[in-house]
Amino acid sequence: MADLDLSRSERPALHKAAPGRLGWTLVATILASTLGYIEGVVTNVALADIGHDLQGTASDLQWTVNAYLLPLSALILIGGAAGDRFGRRRMLVVGTALFGLASIACALAPNLSVLLWGRAIQGIGAAMLLPSSLGILGATYQGEAQARAIGTWAAAGAIASTIGPPLGGWLISHFGWRAIFYINLPPAAAAVLIAICFVRESDKGRQPLDGLGATLATLALGGLTWALTLWSSRGQATGEVWIGLIVSGVLLAGFIFVEHRKKEAAMMPLSLFASRPFIGLSLLTFLLYMALSGLIVLVPYVLIVGGGYTALQAGSALLPISIVIGLVSRPMGRLADRVGPKWPLTVGPLLAGAGYLLFFFADPRASYLVGILPGTMLIAFGMGAAVAPLTSAVLSSVSADHTGTASGFNSAIARTGMLIAVALVGAVIAQSGPQLVTSFHTASIVAGLLAMASGGIAAVTLSGPSRTPAPVGR
Repeated sequence: MADLDLSRSERPALHKAAPGRLGWTLVATILASTLGYIEGVVTNVALADIGHDLQGTASDLQWTVNAYLLPLSALILIGGAAGDRFGRRRMLVVGTALFGLASIACALAPNLSVLLWGRAIQGIGAAMLLPSSLGILGATYQGEAQARAIGTWAAAGAIASTIGPPLGGWLISHFGWRAIFYINLPPAAAAVLIAICFVRESDKGRQPLDGLGATLATLALGGLTWALTLWSSRGQATGEVWIGLIVSGVLLAGFIFVEHRKKEAAMMPLSLFASRPFIGLSLLTFLLYMALSGLIVLVPYVLIVGGGYTALQAGSALLPISIVIGLVSRPMGRLADRVGPKWPLTVGPLLAGAGYLLFFFADPRASYLVGILPGTMLIAFGMGAAVAPLTSAVLSSVSADHTGTASGFNSAIARTGMLIAVALVGAVIAQSGPQLVTSFHTASIVAGLLAMASGGIAAVTLSGPSRTPAPVGR
């Protein structure tokens, strides 16, 4: 993997930093980012309990997830740019503290409205801490050490995303759904304390923040999410749906126009898209995480409602994914550092896509070992092959000054894919009985095709044996 754009004289200073400080930096970034990843999935197992306790409809349950994903998707770009502008450690600390306070509000929510507001504030905090955590690693580590650190960070995030459902199921079974928010408080406090004591502040930039771009992006994603949620919950495209889609399209066009006018001062500099590999990585991320999000939401729900599983059993159904990704991510990161990202990012999504297609034959009332585990294992190995190489390839494709923006954009793309997937799975959640299982089978085919398409994009747009895409945005 190509070094970030640092002069030779700067590198020894980074390498001579106290090993203890480097280790604590990695711990702080993992603790903070793990909050964002776990909270993005742990709520899925609690949807049935939240709906019963707070009298939520199918549309309400979708918004319980999307109230978090919407501000995360829309603001993570400006969160990365703010880290570059004001300091990444500062954004990490503020975002993590805000996330912790919002978690308390969610745990104490007396009704659905308060819960949704708390989830939205969690999303804002995550939009601040996620790109800053990766940007800190990119500025702290170099060469092979950077590859190992990013591989560890990516593996921890992937593990958090898949260990969230079984953890949530256990907490719900023993303490109720509110416990899934209280569990955020110890790691949030630890991340803030470690960051203040051990993480060095990054150099601060001079570019002003792109407030207009952030506003347009937020409104565009909000309109799109609202329209798709309405479409999937009602089962038809009404006039309101079409109005929402058209307005969000106009706002998105306005966002692109504003970013073009602002050039390098934009929250999403369009110069990043001068590179075909960067475009490929962005499309790959969007499709792959859209497929993954649909799985993480639907499998526990279908097992609970259609198969009679407990929350703990349904959450544990996806536990093999976290185990395999944890074992595979770091060696795959090292392999991609030697041979380039093309083949890991081609083979991994194709393998995951085959796993999604296997769920077409799944019966939630049948044996877990026969119906659920085979597809889960294929997805686990496929995602394990792709997670670390994807993260490293994106971060290495830009200069040091743009690491926060690049990581923020890639996270925004992933969360936007997840956001759209959750908005659409309402068509499945709204079903019951045999229709629920049939709709789940249809969704598994769609997810498989999306994942395989992302592998095909990697094969076409990424380089062969070369190590990483040429850096852009310099």
